[in-house]
Amino acid sequence: MYEPIRTKPVVHRVGGHHSDARAGYPHSSRAEALDTQLAGHLAALLAVTDELGLDGAAARIAAQVTRLRGAEPARAARAGVADPAALAALHQRAHDLAGRALVVAASRADTTVAILAAERMDAHAAELNLAGSH
Repeated sequence: MYEPIRTKPVVHRVGGHHSDARAGYPHSSRAEALDTQLAGHLAALLAVTDELGLDGAAARIAAQVTRLRGAEPARAARAGVADPAALAALHQRAHDLAGRALVVAASRADTTVAILAAERMDAHAAELNLAGSH
């Protein structure tokens, strides 16, 4: 039926500190959480960019992932995709990932990544438009 809660409630204090902070629970700031999220989106974008063989763009993305994570990201080998439908799917995925990165970069006011993400979105949209015109 009903089981009472047997743990102490978390009490929020002015200044953003929780009463359980001394109990060993990790608390990350919003900025740290956004950095982690942004690095994840960029790492996923890097994997697709590597798969597409876009070395220049991949190097710029990798530099930003390194800056955010403090370590070089793992890199994927180029798959050599030749099928037009598979290429279009990769460009669509890259476009979507760049869009996610742009939203997070804008929310954390990271102009460098926001510009990079917008450029990648434009490049992948152009490839999608080119593929659709054939």
